Amino acid sequence: MPRSLRLVPIVLVLVAVVAAPAGVPAAEEARYWREDTAISPAPELVRFNTLLADLAEQLKPALVHIRSRRAATSKDKDDEGEPRRSSGSGFLIDPNGLIVTNAHVVEDADYIQVRLADGRRFTGKVIGQDARVDLALVRIEGASNLPTVAVGDSNRLRVGEFVMALGHPFGLEQSVSFGIVSRKGSPLTVAAPGFDFIQTDAAINPGNSGGPLVNMSGQVIGINSSIRSSSSSATEQGGSIGLGFAIPMDEVLPIINQLRQGETPTHARLGVSVADNVTSDSAATGALVKTIEKGGAADDSGIRVGDVITKVDKQLIDGSDSLVATIRGHRPGDKVTITLIRGGKTQTVTSDLGSDEGSSTS
Repeated sequence: MPRSLRLVPIVLVLVAVVAAPAGVPAAEEARYWREDTAISPAPELVRFNTLLADLAEQLKPALVHIRSRRAATSKDKDDEGEPRRSSGSGFLIDPNGLIVTNAHVVEDADYIQVRLADGRRFTGKVIGQDARVDLALVRIEGASNLPTVAVGDSNRLRVGEFVMALGHPFGLEQSVSFGIVSRKGSPLTVAAPGFDFIQTDAAINPGNSGGPLVNMSGQVIGINSSIRSSSSSATEQGGSIGLGFAIPMDEVLPIINQLRQGETPTHARLGVSVADNVTSDSAATGALVKTIEKGGAADDSGIRVGDVITKVDKQLIDGSDSLVATIRGHRPGDKVTITLIRGGKTQTVTSDLGSDEGSSTS
């Protein structure tokens, strides 16, 4: 038999072996994962996941990315005259282009660019800011019928509630993080003494500043503003070492209204410095008056050093931060009734609140 004919059966055998399907045992040995389409989450978890995803999708259109530029100053020695650039987040509260953000995002900016969720870019203009509470309003022109967010009642927010933080951290677009409210109160000595913050474990990083913190109803209850403190108690806004903070909307809404109307933000002032009442000889909870500003509202109303303020109008005062926050919620000229304890006896006085021009007193 010719040699070429003898090779034909061998070739056919090899082809048959290669073409034959691999045996089942060999395929099972090569597979290192397990597939089981019958496994699914509990219906409650499926619904919860769907609701979270739907909520994020609903909120993202009102989220904006803000880039700002400011001229270099003598303090910026390392920049060799180059402009300083920063970025942050914001959210639309008016369909005609009014945006809420942090003051430090746009502070001293000579150029602001706002990018909407749909990709459009606009030049922004700061129409007002209050650096003491790190709040700014930015307006863009040439846009209408823009998506906006609803504002909720941050006073009703409870520790342990789910919240969602939205923003553009580290330049990443349309980022969403999820967590709970860890604490409410004034955790650090900041530019605005006694200012209550919402602490959350939802991730808030540089670039998230100015973005919304929302509840599970999709309402904005805070403005993201990360804070970190050093051992010397110095604070820096715009960075985080693991603790995320947001400014409660109820505390800044009066200021937003002032800025929107073109007014200079003002804060009510009682004219006292106070401390928590922790003396052993008094069971009263309140703010202990340490000093009184001569000619101030407290002085005119007859408040004395050593008085313990327990109530302003109907609002109970449980410490110094509580008093500062309550007074901050009023406007200069408001008349308030103050309940206090003096010499073990309860008294009431009325006071016409003054204007706070940056003093460390309440």
